[in-house]
Amino acid sequence: MKIVKEALAGTLESSDLMVKVAPAPDETLEVVINSEVIRQFGAQIEKVVRETLGRLDVESGLVVIEDKGALDCAIRARVQTAVLRGAECQDLNWSALS
Repeated sequence: MKIVKEALAGTLESSDLMVKVAPAPDETLEVVINSEVIRQFGAQIEKVVRETLGRLDVESGLVVIEDKGALDCAIRARVQTAVLRGAECQDLNWSALS
């Protein structure tokens, strides 16, 4: 899936996160994570984000995560939503979202 425009998903409320995706001019995939709990859960947050991007076949783009202590299921949902909005996806492969 190719990210063709900037898109957002989520909120900055406690136990949630804001995900911003944007196209990458150099065709690389960059993930930036800012979190209140980065020391305890930074590796897990990055793992969930990268796994979700992999399931959606995202190979390039800028993904910025502003985490406020979200659970893995919320991270997955917000990343999926932002990517689908940024890719202007019309044909959705539902099995990739499980």
